[in-house]
Amino acid sequence: MYTFSNRLKIASIVLMIVGLLGIIGGFVMAPGTIAEAKEMVASHDGGHGDAHAAEAEHATKENNHAVAEAHGEEHDSSHDQHLLDQLKNRPWAALYVAAFFFFMISLGVLAFYAIQRAAQAGWSPLLFRVMEGITAYLVPGGIIVFVILLLSVLHMNHLFIWMDETVVAHDALLQGKAGYLNPTFFLIRAAIFLAGWIGYREYSRKLSIAQDASDDDSNFKLNFRVSAGFLVFYLISESIMSWDWIMSVEPHWFSTLFGWYIFASMFVSGITVIAMVTIYLKSKGHLPDVNNSHIHDLAKFMFGISIFWTYLWFSQFMLIWYSNIPEEVTYYVTRIADYRLPFFGMVAMNFLFPVLLLMNSDYKRINWFVILTGIVILAGHYMDIFNAIMPSTVGENWFIGIPEIGAVLFFAGLFIFWIFRAISTQPLQPKRNPFIEESRHFHY
Repeated sequence: MYTFSNRLKIASIVLMIVGLLGIIGGFVMAPGTIAEAKEMVASHDGGHGDAHAAEAEHATKENNHAVAEAHGEEHDSSHDQHLLDQLKNRPWAALYVAAFFFFMISLGVLAFYAIQRAAQAGWSPLLFRVMEGITAYLVPGGIIVFVILLLSVLHMNHLFIWMDETVVAHDALLQGKAGYLNPTFFLIRAAIFLAGWIGYREYSRKLSIAQDASDDDSNFKLNFRVSAGFLVFYLISESIMSWDWIMSVEPHWFSTLFGWYIFASMFVSGITVIAMVTIYLKSKGHLPDVNNSHIHDLAKFMFGISIFWTYLWFSQFMLIWYSNIPEEVTYYVTRIADYRLPFFGMVAMNFLFPVLLLMNSDYKRINWFVILTGIVILAGHYMDIFNAIMPSTVGENWFIGIPEIGAVLFFAGLFIFWIFRAISTQPLQPKRNPFIEESRHFHY
């Protein structure tokens, strides 16, 4: 049985403490008045560069001047208030991006785990305890995400503009969507999804452990049926979740591919973490029956799903860019104009790096190569969520600073602490899975 080492435990706690200080610092440094917001924008030149900052400041001045002449000081004041709201949003957005990112990793692992169960895969049972440990994070991660959504409904932030009754009152499109995009129904859907995901994880884990002590395969067969049924719920709930929690931050825009797109991101991130945790445990002398063929298969999934993600990204981007419909193309115009580095950098990290590093079959068996690729993939998919949330919540006033780094460190520490604590509670190798011998002797 794996023992949660004190060194790893201390490291994860230190990450949480440092991250929490960064999160608190982000909220403390957020502007409280319009004057402070203007001063912050004027002094800010990191993340965008001096030239961009000067250009943005010049454009802002010209725009403010034109607005003042055409519409009067009232509209200029409205613009200043919007700027203040965006800068106050920044620590909230940074917190939400990191919270959702680490939550989606465990949700991606849950999907992969359910697929292995439903497919009765013979190669993967040796990895089930690793997957079950990672999915344990669904509980704290889901609660944190739900609390952030609840605080949004209570108007503690401006992440979702459709929650602002004043905005909806002057927006015919949002009024038409009010039957679906309303705070009460929004929270009800979130609660149902979280209950379904966590409920399946806990029940499947219970059956998995019970199978080890059983003298027949009844628990295994029940787990198979439950997993097959759960996948139907998962596909529906994950799509709706992506519309609610990600796409609705920009409620005037939509994409029919978005559910699959977010799924691909969480799926490859989850598989990547399975590979990295497995390699770490093997380096500590655990999982002796896991061989380089298991790592090779995980790396194949990392490679293949990265290409699948790129296919979805390009399909969505190319069709919208080519059709050039104003209400659609605005989504990408904003990101290319104000988020060029993270937008195209994300594509390089999520496609070029995995393809170049893992194309060779032999490299998929080299642990440090898989770890290196995994780090790049995870960073790239964090930027994917960053690009989905930040433009709609903070506009062009973005940069990677204390709130963003602090939030990542905090949730990374919590994630590491929670999953390794869960892994340490049960033997790492299932005993009575009918396919355990096939998994033990798996070679590719």
